[in-house]
Amino acid sequence: MNTIKSISAFHRLLSLPEPKHPMVSVIDLSETVFIEDDTWKGFVSRYYCVALKRNATGKIKYGQQHYDYDKGVLSFTAPNQVQYLDLKTMECENTGYLLIFHEDLLLKHNLAKTISSYGFFSYAVNEALHLSEDEENDLLEIMYKIDKECLHIDYHTQEIILSQIELLLNYSKRFYERQFITRKSGTHQLLTKFETFLNDYFNQESSEKGLLTVHQIAEAMNLSPNYLSDLLRVHTGQNTQQHIHEKLINKAKEKLSTTELSISEIAYELGFEHSQSFSTLFKKKTNISPLEFRQSFN
Repeated sequence: MNTIKSISAFHRLLSLPEPKHPMVSVIDLSETVFIEDDTWKGFVSRYYCVALKRNATGKIKYGQQHYDYDKGVLSFTAPNQVQYLDLKTMECENTGYLLIFHEDLLLKHNLAKTISSYGFFSYAVNEALHLSEDEENDLLEIMYKIDKECLHIDYHTQEIILSQIELLLNYSKRFYERQFITRKSGTHQLLTKFETFLNDYFNQESSEKGLLTVHQIAEAMNLSPNYLSDLLRVHTGQNTQQHIHEKLINKAKEKLSTTELSISEIAYELGFEHSQSFSTLFKKKTNISPLEFRQSFN
């Protein structure tokens, strides 16, 4: 697997001059020419990338997801994620901007601790953010400021650039929440599909199904785990794991109150390997043990 270790190396692959700053760059896609290189057939990088693609074409594979560029979308990639780029599909009229910043730029800065909270860096590429004209202009203004600051490398540069990057990420979080809300038709279908999946899973009679995981349900819905959790949090106030626990506890209450199954048998039917793990979760969520809950019906 090829590794793009530096911003300079990435510039060379795009036929660009050396970057103004060794750790961060704002790239105008209209000025790029992707050179023929085996790197594109499979690579990881050491930088974060925020890509604002306008009228862009091309096919990219990020992780296990394929994606066709569309106009007006913003996507995010993190370091050490496997990517593939099909140069045959790239066209010279691609426009837009890339903001790339090396992971080492974050060292000794608070953003190094908080960047993992921006879940969209692990969204699948088909979960890109569609921007309004005003939203796009807000982000471009920040990118211009970062690009300008790259000309003045001094004691304050890192703090100013990272403050601007953090601002861009916070705007992006706001815009994603807007997208979750405004795309009512698609969102409603996803929420319905999610609820149906939960119901079907917990209504299965099979005792070998195991505990339902966030990754399992996200995969079934063709979504990344973080995207699904963020979507649910915006619309329901709970993430995926919280929904799973809520459904599990409700199913447990049903079995405790309407069947004569033992606590161990109920735990096993719900997917737990050990009844103690089930009892611990049940008490954490309800403040009483499964046995106490059952006794309250007698």
